Amino acid sequence: MAKEHEIVRRRGRGGRERILAAATTLFETQGITATGMEQVASSAPVSKRTLYLHFPTKDQLVVEYLNHLIETGRTIDGVLDRQDLTPKQRLLELFTVPDPGEGPIRGCPFIDAAVEFPDPDSPVHAFTRQQKQRFTQRVIDLVRELGAPHPDILGEQLAILADGVASRSMVFNDPTCGHHARAAAEALLAAS
Repeated sequence: MAKEHEIVRRRGRGGRERILAAATTLFETQGITATGMEQVASSAPVSKRTLYLHFPTKDQLVVEYLNHLIETGRTIDGVLDRQDLTPKQRLLELFTVPDPGEGPIRGCPFIDAAVEFPDPDSPVHAFTRQQKQRFTQRVIDLVRELGAPHPDILGEQLAILADGVASRSMVFNDPTCGHHARAAAEALLAAS
């Protein structure tokens, strides 16, 4: 198997990239659980053998999909990296629901993945928990930068509001859910 991995690696990343692109499209349109590995291989298009050489388990594919979203800035964390905004503006921008285009609002991919992999010890659920902890810490760091007296508490409150917006906007397929949470976030920031 190690020799096969080396052969795939030397041929380039075309197959791996196609698998990841196909998985991303399928996971975002029909959900992770509803998407089978055979369907990913067919959509890539690659053989099932190639798919399993790159991603021996579906858990590994899902974790890599989530990593891909992080690396490409397609998660809520992306706004926290924007240097053109002040720390307060970055925090408030967490409550702007991105335009889904023609499809439904999908919400937070980490929450979606955690729901579809409910076992807290599964690799996917553990990865989503780690990412949510990282997200909360980044919010706390921005709150601390603003000089809030209790950044851990306020950061956690803002992270919970952001997760709530992602969930409610998905459930109701309504991007305006963020407006109410933004007003709550502004009140929390003003009170600190």
